[in-house]
Amino acid sequence: MDRGTVGSAQSGRLLVEVREEGISAVVIPVGELDHHTADLLREPLEGCLDRGFARLVVDCSRLEFCDSTGLNVLLGARLKAEAAGGGVHLAGMLPVVARVFEITGADAVFTVHDTLEAALAD
Repeated sequence: MDRGTVGSAQSGRLLVEVREEGISAVVIPVGELDHHTADLLREPLEGCLDRGFARLVVDCSRLEFCDSTGLNVLLGARLKAEAAGGGVHLAGMLPVVARVFEITGADAVFTVHDTLEAALAD
């Protein structure tokens, strides 16, 4: 498995790392995902899809906050990944982030895993 960093973006409150793990692109947002930082996640997700990765694993273990704009970025990536025959798997959500998904019902449309390892093994 290639664990090298493919790319990253940063703007104060959000850092996004991307790496390849077999057939998956692992996207790791670190910090706060909101209206001001959503494009910093959208662009790497779309870049992974453009490079042919239809299976995206988002490691949410270091995502401290997610608002509706961030949720919409993930939902948009999910639609594009599914259209390409893949999907978006979410892993390791902190309770504060998981609550947003529960309240909105978005947890029912994503494949959610307790850990990154579980998401990669699925």
